[in-house]
Amino acid sequence: MEYIRTPKVENVRLLDRVSSRKAPVGTLYLTATHVIFVENVSETRKETWILHSQICSVEKQSTSATGCPLLIRCKNYQVIQFIILQERDCHDVYISLMRLSHPEKYEELYCFSFNPNLDKEDREQAWNFIDLKAEYNRMGVPIQLWYITHLNRDYGVCDTYPTVLYAPTSATPPIIIGSSKFRSRGRFPTLSYYNHDNHASICRSSQPLSGFSARCLEDEQMLQAIMKANPGSEFMYVVDTRPKLNAMANRATGKGYENEDNYSNIKFQFIGIENIHVMRNSLQKMLEVCELKSPSMGDFLWGLENSGWLKHIKAILDAGIFVAKAVAEEAVSVLVHCSDGWDRTAQVCSVASLLLDPYYRTLKGFMVLIEKDWVSFGHKFNHRYNHLDGDPKEVSPVIDQFIECVWHLMEQFPCAFEYNERFLVHVHNHIYSCQYGNFICNSQKERREQRTHERTHSLWPHMWKNSTDYMNPLYRPDHSQTQGVLRPDTAPYCFKFWRGMYNRFEKGLHPRQSVIDFLMTVKEETQQLEEDLEIHEEKIAKLEKLQVKHNKIKANPRDINKHLGVSTSDNSIANTPQDYTGTTGIFPSQLDEESSVLILTRDTLKSSDLDLSTNSDQESGVADLNCRSPSGGDSLPSEDSAKDPDSDEAANSAA
Repeated sequence: MEYIRTPKVENVRLLDRVSSRKAPVGTLYLTATHVIFVENVSETRKETWILHSQICSVEKQSTSATGCPLLIRCKNYQVIQFIILQERDCHDVYISLMRLSHPEKYEELYCFSFNPNLDKEDREQAWNFIDLKAEYNRMGVPIQLWYITHLNRDYGVCDTYPTVLYAPTSATPPIIIGSSKFRSRGRFPTLSYYNHDNHASICRSSQPLSGFSARCLEDEQMLQAIMKANPGSEFMYVVDTRPKLNAMANRATGKGYENEDNYSNIKFQFIGIENIHVMRNSLQKMLEVCELKSPSMGDFLWGLENSGWLKHIKAILDAGIFVAKAVAEEAVSVLVHCSDGWDRTAQVCSVASLLLDPYYRTLKGFMVLIEKDWVSFGHKFNHRYNHLDGDPKEVSPVIDQFIECVWHLMEQFPCAFEYNERFLVHVHNHIYSCQYGNFICNSQKERREQRTHERTHSLWPHMWKNSTDYMNPLYRPDHSQTQGVLRPDTAPYCFKFWRGMYNRFEKGLHPRQSVIDFLMTVKEETQQLEEDLEIHEEKIAKLEKLQVKHNKIKANPRDINKHLGVSTSDNSIANTPQDYTGTTGIFPSQLDEESSVLILTRDTLKSSDLDLSTNSDQESGVADLNCRSPSGGDSLPSEDSAKDPDSDEAANSAA
């Protein structure tokens, strides 16, 4: 709070770049965690919340006759512009946001103050939701070929690796330590994914410190041990994800790549994914195209092509496909590395795993994949996504590109993924939000030093609790594509701009009703109708049982009196025939109860539909649907209203 110069500014206007509606006037509030804009219109009082950690940049523009513009760009690609009447107020807000959006120490991040009211036990259970040791057991890693090494239990071998690592059984501790000394940052080759069908594996590391002629016997033995852990193969691939020119330039600094003359039985392969600086500039160029107001088709397409963004997405997918084919079709193990093994290596290993293993295409499987290949193996979340104020040259959209690769695969294989686009967008949003402790710090060691498990909360149980929002209605677990290895097409025409990510806040640029959201709504309505049908069937069964009981009573007068609680010895009480002609005459109270249940069920369905459309509109931009089922109305449909709305007769009536 000490960094807030002015907590409240009146008569601020919020501009909408796309919509033609008049800019709303409201009050701007600055809190310790959010910027909040509240419209003055009493009927709606619409609020816009911006998390400080989501702010990428704040730009104070030239003062005009209408006021002083303040432009805020967010890491989730939202762009907001305020017009503040007084230049002094604008300057105070600008200075406050510049400091609040650039925290200097971990304690200032939102996750350390966020409190969802969980006790200590629930918090610990939430962090145990993902168990990576169980994940390697699920892969079926055989103990006769691989073993768990605890050499890094105190982070002494590699401070960016986790404490528990898998190594081939023939790789002794001296071989592992010797290999780590010959690899950049000590990141020696270790297991990332194991294919239990053919024993092929995906291992990851950093580049060797080979220079022009240096070699290391232990490192050569390490690669030989990986190859021996796949008994059916006579060689292994070493995939360098960098362009060859970049790798050759690194040799001048004492680094470089493996020499096939020194390593026996390896096949070396360059892939050609550009470095973090090229990717950062590419994203910036694409976002500039996204911010163009009413661009022509030529300007948009030229800008998208000039950014090179989709070309980079294709390069990452091609690399993952190469690794997946080597493992699945050739049954050959692969070692993947880039420079330091925490950016392009994470992209390629996780894409290949996604192609190979249907488990990672499920909701929980994707969470496990992120934890395994990104979080535990030391992806630099702090540096790449600018969580703390630091070197801007370290910022790069590395995991953004991986998430977009997943989206492109979902577009090609719509029935193979359990999760939907909304899930990917929300994961991306929380990577930048710092609301949960999963994606802060650069390594497992740093997270332990910050005691994130004790002081912050885990994202995954929260998303799992709301899993119905993230389910893909087209998912078919028994589909052949779902069960097998994915073989995507990477021809240029298969790639397209992801407007659901980069333009999702600009409602005027695309229909609010996406296909997936529409299908989700239909699925939820269908589920509600099925539940109501089940209730009605139970009620019908009860009524039929009552009818059978009535027939039995009608056949035996003594049973009638007994059922009605009338003494047969009391001849003064006479029952007329009308009392037994139909269910209504005998059990009016029961029938009234059944009728009330039917009415309540219809009201409940109507209320559920209303909540569904409201929530969809707020959370995902789903417009309110008027195509409700007849059972969701206030009354039963008439014979005319039950006609097919698409028939010619209905069309003529409407005319």
